Amino acid sequence: MFISPAYAQTAGAAGEGSFLIQLAPLILIFVVFYFLLIRPQQKKMKAHKAMVAGLRRGDRVVTAGGIIGVVTKILSDTEAQLEIADGVRVRIVRATITDVLSKTAPADNAEEADLEEESAAENGDKKARSRQIGGRGK
Repeated sequence: MFISPAYAQTAGAAGEGSFLIQLAPLILIFVVFYFLLIRPQQKKMKAHKAMVAGLRRGDRVVTAGGIIGVVTKILSDTEAQLEIADGVRVRIVRATITDVLSKTAPADNAEEADLEEESAAENGDKKARSRQIGGRGK
């Protein structure tokens, strides 16, 4: 008889507002997960897909297993051929390529490099040859 019955009636009026307050932490957690986990992973996947799509013959790559090789042939949209040692070629799934260590020059730049090599060989220019080797000649 010391407890008054008025306390039981106040809980019913605030029921609708408390549902939104209870739902707010779940929404906040989802937003945090999206910006910290989901969105960066999507960016990473997009960049990897673009890297794999841009593979060309002559690119030096690293596979998921840690094998370093040179792309010798693009067999299909899903497969490539790597040369991992002199005369040792393996077929790999292109999606297993994790990194491109060095890209080959586009066709236009490759032709210019070939012309420079030929002119250096014809002229016997030591400076031009040293640029091809590593730029140490004077």
